[in-house]
Amino acid sequence: MRAPKFSALIAAGHAFVDIVASLELPISARIDGIDSEFTAVAYNNTSPVLIGNDGGAASGGFRTFSISGRPNLTETHHQTPGRTKLVTTVYGIENKDLIVTIAQPDSFFRLYDAYTVEQIGEPPARALGDWSALCVWRSQSSGEQYLYLFGKRQATQFLIRGAQGSIEIVEIQTFETPVEASSCAASSSARAVFFSGDDDAQIYTFPATESTQTPNITVLGQAENEVTGLAVYVGKQSDYLLVAQKDVIAFYDASFGNIGSVTLTGNDGIEIEGLNVFQGQTELYPAGVVTYAVESDSGAGLGISSLENVFANFTLEANTAFSPRKVASLYPIIRRSHMLVLRRVYWEHICEEGWGGLYCAFKVVEPVAETDPNGVDGDDPAVWISPINKTLSRIITTTKSEVGAGFGVFDLTGKKLQTITAAEPNNVDVIYNFPAGDKVIDLVYAACRADNTMCLFEVYSNGTLGAISGGIQPTKEDYDVYGSCVYRSRTTGKQYLFVNAKTAEYLQFELSWNNNSQALETTFVRNFTGGSGGQVEGCVSDEANGWVIIGEEPRALWRYGAEPEDDVSEGFLIAEVGDGHAYADMEGVTLVEGTTANDGFILVSQQGVSAYNVYRRAAPHEYIETFTTAENTEKGIDAVSNTDGITAVGTSLGSAFPHGLIVVHDDANQLPEGGTSDEASFKLISLGDVLSSDLLAELNPDWDPRSQSS
Repeated sequence: MRAPKFSALIAAGHAFVDIVASLELPISARIDGIDSEFTAVAYNNTSPVLIGNDGGAASGGFRTFSISGRPNLTETHHQTPGRTKLVTTVYGIENKDLIVTIAQPDSFFRLYDAYTVEQIGEPPARALGDWSALCVWRSQSSGEQYLYLFGKRQATQFLIRGAQGSIEIVEIQTFETPVEASSCAASSSARAVFFSGDDDAQIYTFPATESTQTPNITVLGQAENEVTGLAVYVGKQSDYLLVAQKDVIAFYDASFGNIGSVTLTGNDGIEIEGLNVFQGQTELYPAGVVTYAVESDSGAGLGISSLENVFANFTLEANTAFSPRKVASLYPIIRRSHMLVLRRVYWEHICEEGWGGLYCAFKVVEPVAETDPNGVDGDDPAVWISPINKTLSRIITTTKSEVGAGFGVFDLTGKKLQTITAAEPNNVDVIYNFPAGDKVIDLVYAACRADNTMCLFEVYSNGTLGAISGGIQPTKEDYDVYGSCVYRSRTTGKQYLFVNAKTAEYLQFELSWNNNSQALETTFVRNFTGGSGGQVEGCVSDEANGWVIIGEEPRALWRYGAEPEDDVSEGFLIAEVGDGHAYADMEGVTLVEGTTANDGFILVSQQGVSAYNVYRRAAPHEYIETFTTAENTEKGIDAVSNTDGITAVGTSLGSAFPHGLIVVHDDANQLPEGGTSDEASFKLISLGDVLSSDLLAELNPDWDPRSQSS
């Protein structure tokens, strides 16, 4: 086997410039109407198969297509284990070739026969998290195959192997990555894994090894534009790296010298994702094809393009004899037992009743109700407490996707009462007793992503929402809003709005009422960087203590002074991912008010494990517990998966929630009759099921937000 040529370049980094050749590459076959981001290829014994995830519907899953016909791909199977982002193929495990997926609703790996596309056995492993890239590396030393699963600035390496007639997936290690990978590819001959992130032109790499030692990640180089997909073509002498950048695919040799680039043609506005290759030979495609997910002016779907002209024009030799089943050499079988001593099996534990999650360490509670399905991509909820009767309080939710964008209003049984359009709102909070001229009103506030504004609506006495003059407020130029929260100063009585961007820049505005224009208006008062500069979103204020508490998704929960003149040069670290209790991503943050400013609790959702941490409100914010959800079989309510926003109140809301209410976002709402809804839902949890009686005693069941804000 020829030795890799690029080790020095990996260490030093290498810029991808001076493309040698360029040509147009027509779309050879295409199918539309599928929202896909990832493709794989099965080297089927009878005919090759294109596999693409289906992320558009909650039932989702993946679809397979014959790539022998033109001009359209012919669908052969559709498996629907739930919304699925990732798919890949593995060969020769227990004499089977496999399609491997991981579904977002439950985070289980599932295996399918690559020929029949029938599921093989029960899911062999579970990897809780919000995953964004998946690729396979095969060791040419041992013949073992490894899955690399990428998520929120981390990657996990798994061994996939046969085990006495069955198939198991064994976790090797988890390590941090500099970006959240959106694509990855592996080279067996180069013994390397490559990955890239969204909105990033850099390509990263690390050595692929059979070891628990954390790999050294380096920048391999920088593409000319943002990378949207990676693939490896196995050549006869060495491998080629294919790099997608919008509508262009660039080719690099084993030394990462520029070979040339192709521009995909056949439609306007083309954007490529999920790059892959089929190297075999067919009658229509004698040099194989490149596969991809594609978006263009005609819609979203999957496509393939012939590699014949590419290899002819770039004077490359096609390797159509390539077989993913072949291994160059193998160590003796006894070698495997020595390697596996170092590996930790990632099994679903059989937990004692009332406990679950990672290592059976999470308290398990059942939702007592759920909202009607609404909107495609939900996120954050809020609870509006009725001044008339607390049992008439409302749950207000957000839909941040283009489809169904706006707010939903629900009663305490989860029944939908209203939807109102807004510009893709994300985090939502309630402002009570806001002085608007000669009257006092309630408002809801959210960051609206579609137009980078702060959007506000009036809350009427029955809990429904309506437009208000000045309800759309600007932020600043070249700023992309992401999350938000509110704060009212107990010192000055002034109302403030916080808004943040992925860059961790927080903007703070004073909200007031202009009596001349009879409209809301805002005044910018300060900005600051939250946390250590990682991506932020969720935040909540503690008005009694003058704090704003923010979640830095990949790293930590922080506390800052909320008054405009407060020093924000350094935050107070409440909890940090990896401290034994906290897990990424830290998404929604909420505060349960207590009897005094020292009583109460901070709750934070952790998307990667679909669980929630509880901390004391009072400094130094002692960790109390972690809880997660289980299916309520009696009421037909599924467990929460891939959770995002959270809100909670300790006020008694009647017999259904005598100790208060927690509302959490559920990304994939699995239906009692089977399948998954295309719309999001929010689960309602009794606070009394989460907190012990001693902790509940610290709360005031008669707490009234209007008495605090007057």
